Amino acid sequence: MSATAVPEKTPDDSSKLKTFLSILRKFVGVADIASVRFSLPAQLLEPRPNLEYWNYLDRPETFASIGKSDDELGRMLEVLRFWFTKDLKYVKGKPCKPYNSTLGEFFRCHWEVQDHVPEEANLPGVPATANGTSVQDGDDKVKICYLTEQTSHHPPVSAFYIDCPERGVSARGFDQISAKFTGTSIRVSPGQHNLGIFLNLEKRDNEEYQLTHPDVHLGGLLRGALAITVSDTCFVTCRKTRIKAILQYLEEGWIGKAQHKLEGVIFRYDPENDNITRLKDVPERDVLARVSGSWHGKVHYTPAGSKEPRLLIDVTSLYPVEKAIPPPEQQLPNESLKFWGQVTNAIVGKQFTEATRLKQEIEERQRQKAAERKEKNEEWKPRFFVGATDPLGKPELTEEGEKALQGIRTGNYTLDENKVLGA
Repeated sequence: MSATAVPEKTPDDSSKLKTFLSILRKFVGVADIASVRFSLPAQLLEPRPNLEYWNYLDRPETFASIGKSDDELGRMLEVLRFWFTKDLKYVKGKPCKPYNSTLGEFFRCHWEVQDHVPEEANLPGVPATANGTSVQDGDDKVKICYLTEQTSHHPPVSAFYIDCPERGVSARGFDQISAKFTGTSIRVSPGQHNLGIFLNLEKRDNEEYQLTHPDVHLGGLLRGALAITVSDTCFVTCRKTRIKAILQYLEEGWIGKAQHKLEGVIFRYDPENDNITRLKDVPERDVLARVSGSWHGKVHYTPAGSKEPRLLIDVTSLYPVEKAIPPPEQQLPNESLKFWGQVTNAIVGKQFTEATRLKQEIEERQRQKAAERKEKNEEWKPRFFVGATDPLGKPELTEEGEKALQGIRTGNYTLDENKVLGA
């Protein structure tokens, strides 16, 4: 057995955090450590590609259920229900550091689910048979398709597209984060090209909802227990219905313990004069409903004129749903799981020195390709999306992107390997 085949001692969480913290201290004062793209040793990484890790579909059935309501307020509530389930990985597990994505790397997958939500509340304008309790086993399932590609390396940006064709629900956006190490925690904010999630309801006259991301803090670095906390405001707006939601996360309790509380209000607004950003500034006459609860547990809504809160979602018993991926033989060389496959196998096999070597080879190969393009004055273009960071906030699919998405819908994952870019 070769030296590299001998399993190495797996570092425990405490030693991982100490090493991670020692590396982060070098970046105190750096405006955006996410743009630096520093390389971590393999033993500090979760053996998962970044593009596979991020998808906003931890509970895809809440996405498929958007648009059922015939009521405008009901549809906003359906969007919020999706919002509170999209990142269950942070509620049910601890944060992790996946692999940095490489230029041209992509990921595709799908889910097949019944489009109802367990223990779903009766929402305005939704028939009783669509409200969860009367849905029977064996009902037809719907498919949610997901395609994402790393479209830019400096700054690091990826584009994504989500589609549920049976329900006419789709979403798209650019993922980019800005991160700053404060000495005790990491503040993570949306990058300049990340304007949120843009969600479209084709069967509701193409209503579009923009969901913006709040700043979050990754804490627990000093005590050895990583945790996500949120104490910021985010917004959901729909210009067509002229309805807006403000969500205020109230994270810290009076003794400094995270409470995971939130308050919100849904109200009528003027898209041409949208200057209300605080809950207290919303005129009472415009309020349609109020939202309250815990994003780690139950969230309720109370319609205007009522004093009885109604359950919107309870994430207590919900966990991320497993995704379906293309067969290995149909994955391209720059498809995330295949691209990082050898590194993943080495980490899982506790061959951390070998995993770090393989990872560094990939990183060096990317630098060489970038240098070659610069020398030849070649502009790199994404394969599946129109531009690296444009159109602003809302990426559009290329012809190849449409073909890839159609392949996910039909289960035919075959793509032309001669068109692989950036691998």
